[in-house]
Amino acid sequence: MKAGVLIHLPWLAALALMTAPAAAATIEVTIDKLVFSPATVEAKVGDTVEWVNKDVVAHTATVKGGWEVMIPPKKSASLTLKAAGAIDYFCRFHPNMRGHMNVAP
Repeated sequence: MKAGVLIHLPWLAALALMTAPAAAATIEVTIDKLVFSPATVEAKVGDTVEWVNKDVVAHTATVKGGWEVMIPPKKSASLTLKAAGAIDYFCRFHPNMRGHMNVAP
């Protein structure tokens, strides 16, 4: 009997790891000299994106027809991702500033 239990324990441990929820991450996007860096990020629903503005002017992370995050000069702002999908965003004040997120479920 004990040998049978030992055979199943590694399998049960692997199953537990596969079903455990992944911890949410914080993904940092730096704004410097009117550029989002990195311009494209990979994220999951539940992750938080934090924009760190190193410029002396305010910026936004704006999704057309969706959300907007105001990022004051020399400060940061964040948003927790609630839905999966491909997201293109831009700065409302500086429309050539563009970023992209691929958000997995």
